[in-house]
Amino acid sequence: MNLTISGHHLDVSPALRDYVTQKLERITRHFDKVIDIKVFLSVDKLVQKAEINIHVPGKEIHAQADDQDLYAAIDMLIDKLDRQVLKHKDKQKDHHHEPLKQQEPI
Repeated sequence: MNLTISGHHLDVSPALRDYVTQKLERITRHFDKVIDIKVFLSVDKLVQKAEINIHVPGKEIHAQADDQDLYAAIDMLIDKLDRQVLKHKDKQKDHHHEPLKQQEPI
């Protein structure tokens, strides 16, 4: 898994990098087939914005959140991303149906 954290009008401190990495463990716990993660943090006047792109086999997942506090924006971002990853995982799991030959007759 490749992790890239970048900032626009913002220096990404080691504490901020550790916080994002710690929160992303929640995503990798649910879905371990993540290929690439790109996190983009930015500051625009009074709005702190966090965006993330995750590349998983067969899909790109994007989420963004903004708040007045960057840590709160990251928390909201991870919550949104967690819901999207679980939904993607459920969709992948639903495609495996039992073959007709093995089903019991009605």
